[in-house]
Amino acid sequence: MPTVKKSIEVDVPVRVVYDQWTQFEEFPRFMEGVEEVQQLDDKRLHWRAKVAGKVEEWDAEITEQVPDKIVTWRSTSGARNEGIVRFVSLGETNTKVELEMHWEPKDVTERIGEGRGGPRRGGPRGRYQLPRLATRCASRCSPRSHGASPRATTARGSVSCPS
Repeated sequence: MPTVKKSIEVDVPVRVVYDQWTQFEEFPRFMEGVEEVQQLDDKRLHWRAKVAGKVEEWDAEITEQVPDKIVTWRSTSGARNEGIVRFVSLGETNTKVELEMHWEPKDVTERIGEGRGGPRRGGPRGRYQLPRLATRCASRCSPRSHGASPRATTARGSVSCPS
């Protein structure tokens, strides 16, 4: 199975980054090619994305989830893939996000795409664009007007972003 490994440091607290990542239905806002993610329950997701110019759908199951630490998944139908994302706190205001993803190219089009840089360009498996995640998280912690302290609204409520 082809693999992509990427990491990025984000200038926001680990809780904000983790909470943004686990808002799965928001993935289309920062992942190119992802058209829709439906969270079916606490462990199951349905994905629709453009892969090598074709719309593909698949289901995935979250196999491990530790708040502010790790999320692992594997597909259960459709496009075969699995991965892990780790969230490493680098202090109160910084987080390192480490992504490792494995996928099985479905046909010759995806195999060619993989050979031409597919992990960076080939559909949702290669489009985990961590810089877009970083931008989205940072915007959640941007200072508000009139000198208000930066805050981020997360799945767990509001989190103050240290100044």
